[in-house]
Amino acid sequence: MRLWLLLLLGCGGKDGGGPPALPQFHDTASASDSGMDGTDTAVPEDTGVDFCEDAPVVTWNNFGQGFITEACQGCHASNTPDRYGAPETVVFDTVEVTWEQADRVLARATGDYPTMPPLGGTLQSDVQKLEYWLRCAEPGN
Repeated sequence: MRLWLLLLLGCGGKDGGGPPALPQFHDTASASDSGMDGTDTAVPEDTGVDFCEDAPVVTWNNFGQGFITEACQGCHASNTPDRYGAPETVVFDTVEVTWEQADRVLARATGDYPTMPPLGGTLQSDVQKLEYWLRCAEPGN
């Protein structure tokens, strides 16, 4: 009984208050920039401190390619046999096409309630690296 009560409270309790807040590194996406309206407008939160000033060097070669392969290409590779409903135009086969859609990736894979990957499972440390990479690296790197 006690475990059930803890689980209930952890999921928002009886008041229907919605899902509990997830731990966040940097809030980047709101409902308006989720891409549901066809736009991707995720921007860094203005904290008065340059987000990239102390960022580690994160590139396609030391992080991006492995992350995209593992977390995205199951549905978003051009040669994927079953895209599970992923739009045909959203493909992450190369660093160039990934960078072309960097705002879309950030809007969906970061923030308080990321929608990608749809089943979750992405480590928070990888979400941090994804943000460093797509916000701080030179495009194409």
